[in-house]
Amino acid sequence: MLPLTITNVPFIFGQTLIVKGVADASSTNFQLNICPDENDVALHINPRFNRNNEVKTVVCNSYQGGKWGDNRVTGKTFPFQQGKEFTITVAFSPQEFVVTLPDKSNIHYPNYIGKYKYPVLIFEGEASFTSVEIKE
Repeated sequence: MLPLTITNVPFIFGQTLIVKGVADASSTNFQLNICPDENDVALHINPRFNRNNEVKTVVCNSYQGGKWGDNRVTGKTFPFQQGKEFTITVAFSPQEFVVTLPDKSNIHYPNYIGKYKYPVLIFEGEASFTSVEIKE
């Protein structure tokens, strides 16, 4: 899939983002980026089936001022399957993002950039994203 950028998204704290998709049958990885603009990333969610010697790993990170953060959070489980549908939810508070993976396990990731609104979503990698919803 080519990168898809959605701008002017009203994702503010107190809301939950729900993303559904299907990982390609031969996917190495895909990513969802929640951003304050098209240059920085508050939350990078990157399920990696097999990418750069990282196998069955979920990586979260942030990118600001041209640099990736040092803090990487790796999920304890890998509930994604190539060729299968997935749902990722992201609950957003002023302090953190709580990412819920398809097996209902959670990753807590700090809101390092500290904004109350992230209006840009960027989808990349080897998956088809079929639904994006924001709930109060």
